[in-house]
Amino acid sequence: MSHRYLLFYKPYNVLSQFTDREEGDRGTLSDYIPVPDVYPVGRLDRDSEGLMLLTSDGRLQHRLSDPRFEHPRTYWVQVERCPDAEALAQLQQGVTIQDYRTKPAIARLLPEEPPLPPREPPIRYRKEIPTAWLEITLTEGRNRQVRRMTAAVGFPTLRLVRFAIGDLRLEGLAPGQWRDLSAPELAALKSLGKRPVSRARGSRPRGDRS
Repeated sequence: MSHRYLLFYKPYNVLSQFTDREEGDRGTLSDYIPVPDVYPVGRLDRDSEGLMLLTSDGRLQHRLSDPRFEHPRTYWVQVERCPDAEALAQLQQGVTIQDYRTKPAIARLLPEEPPLPPREPPIRYRKEIPTAWLEITLTEGRNRQVRRMTAAVGFPTLRLVRFAIGDLRLEGLAPGQWRDLSAPELAALKSLGKRPVSRARGSRPRGDRS
């Protein structure tokens, strides 16, 4: 049996798993994806949106989830106020979160709001506090990392959308939609993570989560 490789646009307030042990109004992947035996590669927090990869290929799932195999993930991030050059430089160089310093990232201020559908429910709007959008690319994925990074430089995250995983893009999908990868996309995906990155002794691997 051939494996399945899916891209999914996770909406807000949906868990990155197929079951929810707690009662409430939280959606799960089973509400959107009827394909059996596929599992997410990495995670997005419930209050984050955007691109997820799911597959029945356990070997590839393990490889892409292992922090030794770094691959870029790009996020569009709406923050309070407009970050200045100093804040962007800090994000690019790495910031200290608790006892950990993040790896250098690509961070830039977007000239205009990215073409995203409105979030449901929308973020809280405050007329006296302007907002701005950043594009941030990471090669690591610690728990709520993007949110903690922007907060550390003084610009709290209001909305977080993962736009890309490697060369895979969110374009063409609406929230809640999924599709199979094309042959070129699958070839590019399988090229990710072929060379593990050396890790300093004593460092602890973490899963992909934002």
